[in-house]
Amino acid sequence: MRRSIIAGNWKMNKTIPDGVALAGALSDDAAEFIDGCDVVLCPPFTAVKAVADRVAESGVDVGAQDVFWEASGAFTGEVSCEMLVDAGCSWVIIGHSERRAMFGETDDKVNKKMKAAIAAGLKPIICVGETLAQREEGSADEVVRRQVEGAFAGVSGDDASKAVVAYEPVWAIGTGRASTGEDANSMAGVIRDTLAKLYSGDVSEAVRIQYGGSVKPGNMAEFAQQPEVDGALVGGASLKAADFIGIITAMIDSKK
Repeated sequence: MRRSIIAGNWKMNKTIPDGVALAGALSDDAAEFIDGCDVVLCPPFTAVKAVADRVAESGVDVGAQDVFWEASGAFTGEVSCEMLVDAGCSWVIIGHSERRAMFGETDDKVNKKMKAAIAAGLKPIICVGETLAQREEGSADEVVRRQVEGAFAGVSGDDASKAVVAYEPVWAIGTGRASTGEDANSMAGVIRDTLAKLYSGDVSEAVRIQYGGSVKPGNMAEFAQQPEVDGALVGGASLKAADFIGIITAMIDSKK
């Protein structure tokens, strides 16, 4: 049985005081849900250290929203894996569709970041997903397979097993238009099949797969009930403690 995992991607939101307050509201209630689910908060870089300090020993983990693959050097504006670990991160989101669309993130860059993260002891959340045009033209499965293959190229089976894959249909992110649970489960199956072909059935079954895209407390149960879906990567709803806890609770209740 794969352990559920809910991660909150705060994106470019929350100052340090606001982030600490939100993290506190979540972590202070963590005893109620932490035994049934891994919970990860991914604040902006500026708030990572303060949030990590606030949730220390609560069982809530902290992740970053991106990372660069080089260890150090003349890379203005970038942040290394070592810096993230030093700030208190144990997770990192890699290849989010907004990074791909707005900042030129390619499958090759995702792969470099994944390898660097694993080497540094960070657990990667690898994001994959198709655009609306790709879904309408019937190439969604092909696109997601290619993204998974690109991200995991040259990664060992042992290391692949430590990763989480977040399926986020681009057309559902921030639009209020979520995928159906059935469609999310079908694509999670495509992801597992791709991993099984790259590695083995055991590795494929070990990798946890999240759904992301307009996830809310009211629709989380639909995704949580799907056998191939192990959690969610949550955007806007992670910015309110009550909503985020509602999503966590829905996940736990559906897997009982």
